[in-house]
Amino acid sequence: MLSIDRIASKLDEHLNRNDYVAAEQHLEYWLAEARLQGDGRATLFLCNECIGLHRKLGREQKALAACQAALEQIEQMGIAENIGAATTYLNAATAYKAFGKAEDAIPLFERAEGIYRKNLPPQDARWGGLYNNMALALVDLGRFEEAKACYQKALEITKANDTKPEQAVTHLNLASAAESEWGLEAGEQEIALRIGLAWDLLNDASLVRDGNYAFVCEKCAPTFRYYGYFLYANELEERAKEIYEGN
Repeated sequence: MLSIDRIASKLDEHLNRNDYVAAEQHLEYWLAEARLQGDGRATLFLCNECIGLHRKLGREQKALAACQAALEQIEQMGIAENIGAATTYLNAATAYKAFGKAEDAIPLFERAEGIYRKNLPPQDARWGGLYNNMALALVDLGRFEEAKACYQKALEITKANDTKPEQAVTHLNLASAAESEWGLEAGEQEIALRIGLAWDLLNDASLVRDGNYAFVCEKCAPTFRYYGYFLYANELEERAKEIYEGN
């Protein structure tokens, strides 16, 4: 059996340096090896990592192929109701949403939610990721009240776990949701509120400036720029660059 911990550790090294070429080569090599050895657990892990990488890089065809491979692997392993399967449902749903397939994403989010209810305590940090991403799909479908309820749940979870970067992401998502529901002019006050809260959270002195922080800065910067907060966006991009170069 392959060592998932060692594979994940090396992958993190590549990602922390923002070296996506090396990360993809690493995943492709070990995925082929896992399949050759018949290691289902490693295969599922690597398929999930491929979903995330290709989604981040905007590679729709590769991301959706990885989703299909991961979902098929779950069925082959007979673990459709396990917590590990929920992670895959969430990853696949997030990819579907990212590539304009929100209708296909919702059933997968709901499957993950059902498994979480059976296996996770109410304050587990994984609920935050589920509700944030599910809300994004609901906004795409114009289901705004459901989306806002999900975002509120995500805020409660991230506050309980004191994960400030994730709280910031949720506030930026709420800004985008306000625009989608009301338009830029009518939603201006809510958007400004959410932008301010997100900025304060990302500047909290207690935050560790690590790879995850760099990833969140990089992820949030375009939203700040879109709403005209160019100095904030530039600052976040510079922080991410310094962290990646330092790694």
